[in-house]
Amino acid sequence: MSKPTAKSKSKTPPKSAAVPAPSDPTAAGAAAYADAQGEMIQLIAPDGTVTQPERLPDVSIRLRLYHLMRRARHFDERAWVLYRTGRMGVFPPYGGMEASQVGTAAALTPDDWLFPTYRDTGAALTYGLPLAQTIAYWRTSPHGWAMPENLKVLPFYIPIATQYPHAVGAALAERRRGTRNVAMAYIGDGGSSEGDFHEALNFAGALNAPCVFILQNNGWAISVPTRSQTRATNLSRRAEGYGIPGVRVDGNDVLATYRVTAEAVQRARDGEGPTLIETVTYRVKPHTVADDPSRYRTAEDTAGWDARDPVLRLRAHLLAEGHLTEEADAEITREIEAEFEEALRVADAYPEPTPAEILDHVFAEPTPQLVRQRAQILAEEGA
Repeated sequence: MSKPTAKSKSKTPPKSAAVPAPSDPTAAGAAAYADAQGEMIQLIAPDGTVTQPERLPDVSIRLRLYHLMRRARHFDERAWVLYRTGRMGVFPPYGGMEASQVGTAAALTPDDWLFPTYRDTGAALTYGLPLAQTIAYWRTSPHGWAMPENLKVLPFYIPIATQYPHAVGAALAERRRGTRNVAMAYIGDGGSSEGDFHEALNFAGALNAPCVFILQNNGWAISVPTRSQTRATNLSRRAEGYGIPGVRVDGNDVLATYRVTAEAVQRARDGEGPTLIETVTYRVKPHTVADDPSRYRTAEDTAGWDARDPVLRLRAHLLAEGHLTEEADAEITREIEAEFEEALRVADAYPEPTPAEILDHVFAEPTPQLVRQRAQILAEEGA
C-alpha cells in the first residue's frame, strides 16, 4: 500500500467546492446527495472533468486507484456468476461503491489495521487480502476463514457496528506500543444509528485514538432508506458531538475519497486523533445476491446513479487527460481477468473441508469445550 501523499496539521476539515443539493430532496436516490448543512468534497465531476486541480493526487496514484477499482469490480461481477452457478455462497455485492472502498483502503500501509463490514470485500482486496482466500471465504470454506498472519485485517464483520469499538482498541494498542500505525473501520449509514457507533466515537475522541472511521452512506440499511432511519442529512456532523473532525466526501469520486482519507490517516499518525469520514455513495446492487430490491425501492430511487459510476468517472478523466489509452485499458482488463482465473483455479483446488475444521479458527487456543466437541465430531466421523 502506498503511503499518504498529503499532510494536514489542522483538525478542521479542508474547505472544498460544495456539490449542489438536488431539486427534489425527498427522492431516495437524490437524498443521499442533498447537503443542506455543509459541504461535500469532490475533485472530479461525474463526467470526469476536474473541479479542484490543485488537490488531485499524482498521476501514478490515479492510475493505481483505477486499476484497483477495476480489479474490485471484476471480483464483484464474477462473484455474481459464481453464485448463480453454485460455486459461491451468498455474497453482498458492492458494485457502484468501488470508489468508497478503494479510495479509503488505499490510504493505508500494511502496518495499519483494517476492520471491514460484510460489504467491504473491495476494501479488503485493496488492502491485500489474496483473491483465492477471498473466494474461499465467500464459499464458507475454512481455507478462507483465517486471515493471513502478515496482514492486519479482521474477518468480515456481520454484526452491525461492533467493529468500531474494536478498531479503537487496536488503535490504542498501537499507540501504547509506540508505533505510528492507525486503525480504519467501516460502517454503513444504518450502522450509524447503533450504540456501538456512538460509543466508539466518544471513546476514540476522549482518548485521542489514531483511528479513521469510514461511514459509507449508500442510501439503504437493507430495505430501510436513510431518510427513514434518521432526519439527519449530513451524517458526518455526528462527529461534532464527540469533539472530532467530520468530513463529507463524494463517495463516487475515488480521487476525493483517497485525498481526504490520506489526510485523516496522516493526522492520526501525527497524534492528532480520530476522524469520521462520510462517503456519500449508493447501493445500486441488492443487499445480497439473494435479495430482491424491487420489493422495497423503485426505479425513481435509483435514477441517475449509473451516471455517477465511479469507475467510468475516473476512466473518463484519465482518458481526457491523456494518462490512459484504450489499448492500455484493454491490457488492464486482460491482466485482471487472468489474475482472477488463476485465483479461482487455486480456490477450486482447495480440498473439501472435514466437519471438524469448523472449530479450527474459533480461538487461537481452543477452549476445553472446543476440544471435547472436536473429539466428538472425530469420533462420529470414524463411526
